[in-house]
Amino acid sequence: MKEKKIRRFPKLWVSPAEAVFFIAGILFLIGTVNVFSASFVLGGQLFHDGYFFVTRHLLSFGVGFVVMIVAAVIDYRKISRGWLIVAILAAMGLLLAVHFDGEYANGARRWLKLGSFQFQPSEIAKLTAIVITSAYLGVRLDRGLPVSLYSWPLGVTLVMGVFVLKQPDMGTAAVIVGLSLVLYVLAGIPRQELTFLGMTAVAMTIYLVYAAAYRAERILAWIDPWAYQQTSGYQTVQSLLAIGSGGAFGSGLGMGASKFHYLPEAHTDFAFAVLCQEMGFVGAALVLVLFGAMAWYGLQIARRAPDGYGFMLAAGVTTLVVGQAIGNIAMVSGMFPVTGVPLPFISFGGTSLIINCAAVGLLISIGRRASAKAFKPGQAPLTPARSQLKLVKKNGRPTGV
Repeated sequence: MKEKKIRRFPKLWVSPAEAVFFIAGILFLIGTVNVFSASFVLGGQLFHDGYFFVTRHLLSFGVGFVVMIVAAVIDYRKISRGWLIVAILAAMGLLLAVHFDGEYANGARRWLKLGSFQFQPSEIAKLTAIVITSAYLGVRLDRGLPVSLYSWPLGVTLVMGVFVLKQPDMGTAAVIVGLSLVLYVLAGIPRQELTFLGMTAVAMTIYLVYAAAYRAERILAWIDPWAYQQTSGYQTVQSLLAIGSGGAFGSGLGMGASKFHYLPEAHTDFAFAVLCQEMGFVGAALVLVLFGAMAWYGLQIARRAPDGYGFMLAAGVTTLVVGQAIGNIAMVSGMFPVTGVPLPFISFGGTSLIINCAAVGLLISIGRRASAKAFKPGQAPLTPARSQLKLVKKNGRPTGV
């Protein structure tokens, strides 16, 4: 008898880096359709142009795509020393500029205007916090040195967080500081510092929530949104109604009713609710699977990183993209209080889209230099230093260059 050939399913991609690239592209395509569907009514009424928001979304992606390619091509290890100082000064300067020349919107000053475009410096601060923390912790992991919270990257991150909190934007400030803290925990801070961190986080959260009346009311509206459905709970109630009305397959693209001023911020923070209403459970499940795949391949890249810097950086940018996705979806579905965290690649937001593209580019850069072996803290970098070049003469004797 002839042996039967075993048929294998073809691989969708050849490496985790390629997977991350295509997953981000699919999410962007879904997001573009959703942004247009959720915003054409508002764009037509405010600007007499139903394509206003989706046009800006595409322009932002054009910039973001260039940034992603540049980040993917360069060696991530070159983002160190002098470049870190430049990144810190730039992020601090932009956050400080918001307080003096920022644009007001929805009761907060969070944007800087550049010609006809606005950008949000707090989004830049998120990636800056990841890069500086990863650069510091990565070296300590490579050398087997102890890690402590009492170090300069966390101090810089806390200062940036305070600047953002003053805008006010407690949700984004928590994300900036939280991203840095996740990396410290991952690097292995002492148990007593971990306990202190947990107690401090709980105490600060309680204080900041009750330090402003509107934040306390948001918590009460989160616990029982129907009791505050005409005030603080309005967005959550309308979001839940939109999600529930989608059913299995949705009402159809462009056919959802929530965009007709029923759901505030339908194309930004609550874009996932519109997606659920128009694409149904099937569309929502697809988005969840894609973010799950992004998390899986991002962690695979981190495991195979050639050094501690790459390990921490890959873990950080994966947390940035997937962590914000989890937070936004939990907020839209009523499991978290209403904050201001966008859904990566799905929500409208130029600065957020560009930063997420940069994060994907960094993942690809690390993935391109990944090793087959898993990274372990304290070991020598998996990629050895380039040896000295030798020129061989005709008589066979090597000469150093």
